Amino acid sequence: MAYYTDLITQLSAAGAAPFKTIDRSCKSTAKEAFGCFPPRIPEELIYAAGFLPVQLWGGRTELAKADRYLQGFCCTVMRANLELALRGVYDMLRGVIIPTLCDSLKCVLEDWKEAVPHIPCIGVVYPQNRTLPEGRDYMAEEFKRICDELGVIRGRKVTEAEVELAFEVYEAWRAAMRDFEKEAVRFPVTLGAKTRHLVMRAAQFMDKAQYTEMIVALTAELKKLPDEPFTGLRVIPTGLMAEPLYLLDLFEENSISFVGDDLSQGSRLFRTPARQQGNVWQRMAAMIADIEGDTFLYDPYKSKGNMLRDLVKERKANAVVVLMTKFCDPEEFDYPILKEAMEKEHIPLLYLETDQQADNVEQLRTRIQSFGEMLL
Repeated sequence: MAYYTDLITQLSAAGAAPFKTIDRSCKSTAKEAFGCFPPRIPEELIYAAGFLPVQLWGGRTELAKADRYLQGFCCTVMRANLELALRGVYDMLRGVIIPTLCDSLKCVLEDWKEAVPHIPCIGVVYPQNRTLPEGRDYMAEEFKRICDELGVIRGRKVTEAEVELAFEVYEAWRAAMRDFEKEAVRFPVTLGAKTRHLVMRAAQFMDKAQYTEMIVALTAELKKLPDEPFTGLRVIPTGLMAEPLYLLDLFEENSISFVGDDLSQGSRLFRTPARQQGNVWQRMAAMIADIEGDTFLYDPYKSKGNMLRDLVKERKANAVVVLMTKFCDPEEFDYPILKEAMEKEHIPLLYLETDQQADNVEQLRTRIQSFGEMLL
């Protein structure tokens, strides 16, 4: 087996088995896992505190206990996360951080304190006017507050020097991911929709320094190889997440490859580089201010449509695919604006509603297959 295929196999396996990967990562680093509710958490602060940040994206489970706290029309990811916590699945976590970026998350933050009191919970509040100097100042103070709470949990203050080191680890990871993501476009078969997703997803359950070493090695190997021939469709997915995983199998079945993405579970995590000026708090706050086109951060200019248009042109994509997580209000509110922008540019758009708990495989298969046949 070639070295690059071995790396892809290892990372895909890590991305496909979150709990095994978290357990292995905790043992190899001697760190305790600390949960991060999507869509956006300052993982660097958790890393600086000596914990292993791990993303919590819910999963398929019977929703029973969570219904005591959350209505059926709340985001399925949040309901699944609370359900798993109530069932003891998340008892390996030293704590969790929950952002208040939508109504469901605000409810979960308060519900968690009552429902799962044995797992400490920290909230993070992002300012609406994040681009203003006052917004950045607030964000810097919010990061310091979170560090203080993390210090209480670990029993020792988190220092600015520790945050600086952690931030550099994450900046190296973000740079490595941007490099990998551009190379992955050249391999639409080897790094098809599902494999690409799993390779990138592995970073959410591994120590970032260890993952970065592997992804840098993989990217270096890919750069040595010629472009793969591909006659299928090239698309850009947008939305909260590209799951459940069987959905990605359907894209690969129909020779549809992801040649980029605009996903909270994907490139939104790393596409914005940090500024070089200022201390670590100022750089972290400025990076939040500089993020564009993220559904969950206030954007009065609604720049996502233009960003997707430019990405479609850059990657020579055939279409945009909206992966709409059921009951994700922020993404649903943005969809009409996005649809209008794509129609204006004459970019084909496929809308798919997804639900981690649903079994609508055949319906999705038919829609994806029909869309592919229309464009080929």
